[in-house]
Amino acid sequence: MTRAAERPEPPNPRPTPSIPRRARLAALRSRNFRLLLLGQTVATTGMWVQRIAQDWLVLSLTGDATAVGVTTALQLAPMLVFGLAGGWIADHYPKRRVLQATQAATGALAATLAVLTLTGHVTAWHIQLLAAGLGIIAAIDQPVRLAFVTDLVERDHLYSAISLNSSTYQLGALAGPAVSGALISAVGPGWAFALNAVSYAVPLIAFACIDPDRLPQPRPAAPAAAPAPGGMRGLVRRPEIWRPIALAGAFSMFTSSLPVTLSSYARTLDIGPSGYAMLTFVVALGAMLGALIAAGRTRTSMRGLAWTGSAVAAMYLLAAAMPAPWSLACALAGIGMTTTLLFTAVNATVQVAAGTEVRGRAMGVYLLVFFGCGALGGPLVGAINQHLGPRIGLALAGAVPAAALLLLSLAHFVRRPAAVPPSDASRRPSGTGQASTPHTRSRLH
Repeated sequence: MTRAAERPEPPNPRPTPSIPRRARLAALRSRNFRLLLLGQTVATTGMWVQRIAQDWLVLSLTGDATAVGVTTALQLAPMLVFGLAGGWIADHYPKRRVLQATQAATGALAATLAVLTLTGHVTAWHIQLLAAGLGIIAAIDQPVRLAFVTDLVERDHLYSAISLNSSTYQLGALAGPAVSGALISAVGPGWAFALNAVSYAVPLIAFACIDPDRLPQPRPAAPAAAPAPGGMRGLVRRPEIWRPIALAGAFSMFTSSLPVTLSSYARTLDIGPSGYAMLTFVVALGAMLGALIAAGRTRTSMRGLAWTGSAVAAMYLLAAAMPAPWSLACALAGIGMTTTLLFTAVNATVQVAAGTEVRGRAMGVYLLVFFGCGALGGPLVGAINQHLGPRIGLALAGAVPAAALLLLSLAHFVRRPAAVPPSDASRRPSGTGQASTPHTRSRLH
């Protein structure tokens, strides 16, 4: 198979990739990509098993939803510090080796939490410290993982690969909460952490089976390279990259903490850990549907992202108005579906627009904004749920991103310049070059 990194790419591709519908599952032709999906499905399922057990254990130990939000923030905040470095690593080091190291480290931390819990020595600060450690590892792992997808498939199959990758995440999010809820109810959260630790053997084996001869070689790292400034300078000047990233950040600030809100709902409705897992399962069910729909999409644009973001905000506001658990569950399925459609489209837009040379750093910036905003929103959402109730938390998760979306849409559409009539262009002095200079073109975007 021709590798994506060996194919020439235009210096500034448009953020509206078009892919034939018959190729929506074409990424599965790659054996290496299938191995990645296998390992990621198992690891994601284990991660969700731990996430549900972790949130429930913190809430049980403290009785405070704000503490759950702080734990979430500690797990997301390291992306602010290490996210760009992770993107730089993705552009300069063998991604398969990096991912093997991060998976082994994540499994070790999960095993540590399992031992602390099963021996009865666990406290909230233990969980929060280990959550921060997981966040540091994830800050390296996730930019590398997202960029690794493009090494395994042809460029024309990129949207298919991203959608299938998202589908495996949602499949894990479907199975993980159900397994976690059953384990917590039957034997306690400690065994949920133990299961997650064991599950990391599967991705380690899968990465070992990936054929390294079919992977592109990374460019050598410059000795004095500064990852953060180098990743930011060229990317922030490109609106086809920063606008989708800004949109993702606006939604991530409130939507990333949905499990915090759902844990508060479970206590308010008195439905216990199994009910909490059920609510999370419904969200993942909708997200799985969204991932399947995304696999059939052939085009994305800023206008399409705006409409999808509007649908996400509407679903949150609808969920806040639902009076009964069953109607809330229906709205949560809509939240899962529309949120997956939004972030899958943002992911594909940024990856295609970035190109091969800076794709890892573009993913680092994207994840920095995504998880950084999520970290900022975690304690805020937890405090809102604690003092105003989870219904207000859901309403604000729809209203605030909707306002940000409106401002971003105005910045995109209102500032688009009108086309210059040919007669006017022909009357310009040929020596000025204003209509064709790179500086002028950059302003038009």
